[in-house]
Parts: sequence; C-alpha cells; structure tokens
Amino acid sequence: MITEAEENMNGHKYQVVSVVKTDPPEGMPGDNWYRYVIGEGGSKIEGLKPGSLKAVTRHAETVAEDLNARTGRGGSTYAPRKRV
Repeated sequence: MITEAEENMNGHKYQVVSVVKTDPPEGMPGDNWYRYVIGEGGSKIEGLKPGSLKAVTRHAETVAEDLNARTGRGGSTYAPRKRV
C-alpha cells in the first residue's frame, strides 16, 4: 500500500485500502472470491473478484493506478473537454 508521504510525492490519490476473502456472490461458482476496497479521502470503491489473493490485489492496484491516471490531470473527469 502507498503511504501518505508517497501519495503526496507522487500525486496518487486512490489506493488499495483492503483485500479480504469473502463468500462468492449468489449464483456464482468458485470458492476463492475477494472483496477489495479502493479509497481516496471519503470516497470508496468496492469490487468483488475471483482468484488468488495475489491476483486480486494486483487487479485492485491496477484499478487504483488507472483512477489516478484519469484524475491526475485536474478537474472533473466528467467536465466537458476544452477545445484547442
């Protein structure tokens, strides 16, 4: 996980808060399901994914990196684009 000092240095806002084993969603096969939480300030994004702890953690880290790449430019990701 990223420390607060690293977050400030690298401009990263979203980070993996937790990855814990959970029961599979109703009707879904498999025994190895994990719930991951990605957070930024008071915002939290939760996801469910089957696989190993290592694979799901890697997935959650990639999602957090993608979110940081999208939001790292300043402004809202939903704001209209400026014409050049």
